[in-house]
Amino acid sequence: MKLSDVKLAVIGLGYVGLPLAAEFGKHRPVLGFDINTARIEALKAGHDATLEVSDEELVCATALKFSADMASLADCNVFIVTVPTPIDEHKRPDLTPLIKASETIGKVLKRGDIVIYESTVYPGATEEDCVPVLERVSGLKFNRDFYAGYSPERINPGDKEHRVTTIRKVTSGSTPEVADLVDALYRQIITAGTHKAPSIKVAEAAKVIENTQRDLNIALINELAIIFNKMGIDTEAVLQAAGTKWNFLPFRPGLVGGHCIGVDPYYLTHKAQAIGYHPEIILAGRRLNDGMGAYVVSQLVKAMLKRRIQVDGARVLVMGLTFKENCPDLRNTRIVDIIRELADYNISVDVFDPWVSVDEAVHEYGLRPVSEPQSGAYDGILLAVAHKQFAAMGAENIRALGKTDHVLYDLKYILRPEAADLRL
Repeated sequence: MKLSDVKLAVIGLGYVGLPLAAEFGKHRPVLGFDINTARIEALKAGHDATLEVSDEELVCATALKFSADMASLADCNVFIVTVPTPIDEHKRPDLTPLIKASETIGKVLKRGDIVIYESTVYPGATEEDCVPVLERVSGLKFNRDFYAGYSPERINPGDKEHRVTTIRKVTSGSTPEVADLVDALYRQIITAGTHKAPSIKVAEAAKVIENTQRDLNIALINELAIIFNKMGIDTEAVLQAAGTKWNFLPFRPGLVGGHCIGVDPYYLTHKAQAIGYHPEIILAGRRLNDGMGAYVVSQLVKAMLKRRIQVDGARVLVMGLTFKENCPDLRNTRIVDIIRELADYNISVDVFDPWVSVDEAVHEYGLRPVSEPQSGAYDGILLAVAHKQFAAMGAENIRALGKTDHVLYDLKYILRPEAADLRL
C-alpha cells in the first residue's frame, strides 16, 4: 500500500481520537467512528463536549466525516484505534473496549489492510491480544493478509500548548514496510516529527513507562510532603529552594488520577507479574499515590479538631472534581477518594466544579455538584483542583464561603502561603 492509497478511519472519538481525526481531516479524507450515537450527533452538529477540539477546528477539518454505522468502515483500509484502556476495580487491565474495537474492525478487514493501535497497553498486547481477535473474526492471516502498527497516544487533556501535532510521535509497524508507511502517515500531521521504534513491543513499552516514571516521581514528592508536614516544614518552600538547582525535577505533591498516570503503571505491573516478576518499586509508588486522598482528609480533620470544630455532621466544600485543572475530564479522578473519606467521618460534602457536566458526574460517581456554593456555610473548604476560576476568586472570596471559624486547605498551591490554613 502506498500513502496515496490510504483510506483512513479513526475508531473511538474521545479525548485522543477526535483531535487526531480532526488534524487528519485537514489534510485527507478520514472517517471518525464511535459507537456512541449521541457523541456522533453532537460532533455532526459541530461541537465537542470534551473541549479538546474547538468548534472552529471542527469546521476546518473539512475532510472529516462522522459515523456510528459499522458498514461505513467497509471502504476504509487503514484503521487507527483510540479507545480507552481502563483498569477494573481490582486494578487489573480491562481490555474490553480494545477487544470489542478489534472485533468491529475484524468484520470489515480486507487483504492488505493495516490496523494501528494508539490505546495504552502493556508490551505484547497488540500482537498477543488484539491481532488474534482480528484473525479470528476476519479469517485472515496476520502479516500475510493484513498488518498492524502501534503509535502510542500522547494527548494531554486541557493543554492548549502541547497539542497532537506539536508532540513528537512514536510509530511502529509489524513489518519494516508497514512501519515506514505508518511513520509517513503520521508525518503528514505531526509537525514535531516522529520516532520510528524498531518494533511494536518497543513502542508499547515506551508509552507505558512514560507515565510510570511520572507516577514514581510524584510518589516520591508525596512521601516527602508527608515527612515535611510532620516536621512542620512547608513543602512548597522546600521544592522552590531545591528547584534552584538546574537538574532538579519540578514535580509537585498531589492526587494522581486521570486516564494515564494513575492507570498505566498497572498495565506494566500486570505484565511483569504474568512473566513471574514482582515489581516492588512501581507498586509501592502506586500504593502511596492511591492513599493520598485519605491522607488529605486526615490532615483536614485534625486541623478542624484543633480549632474545636465539630467534625461529626460538619459541612465541607470540595472545590474541583476533575482530575486536573481547566478541563472537564472526570476519568479516574481521585477527588472521589476525598469525598468518600469525608463521608466516612459523617461529614456532609458539597462539590463545586464549573467545568463539570452534572449528568456525567452523576453517571460516573453518583455525585451531583452544586451550581453555586453557599456563602458562610462551611466548616472546611478544600481547594482540590487549580481551576482558573478558583484562582480568580482569591482568598477573601473563598474564605467568605466558610463559617466564621473554618479550615481552608489549599491542596494545589492556588493561594499565597499565608492565605490558607493547610497546604499539602
